[in-house]
Amino acid sequence: MGRKAGLIRVNPKKFAPAGKPCLKDMVTFLNCLALKHNSDEKCVQTRDAMYACIEAQKMQAKKNPYKTLNYHLQRLSKGIK
Repeated sequence: MGRKAGLIRVNPKKFAPAGKPCLKDMVTFLNCLALKHNSDEKCVQTRDAMYACIEAQKMQAKKNPYKTLNYHLQRLSKGIK
């Protein structure tokens, strides 16, 4: 990530939560597939739990784009100029 003159950037990955929220559900689903010899019909419950977790994460990410750190830093840098 390079610097640009007159533009402030912050890496949002440094401020993101460290955990992976759907990792447990994904591992459970993959273990079920391994035990059932890749039969998706036998692992419907764990698959649905994983998809529900993924959809919940997508909805959290779409809340409000104007609350990001880079948005506010860009607004502040325009006022300084």
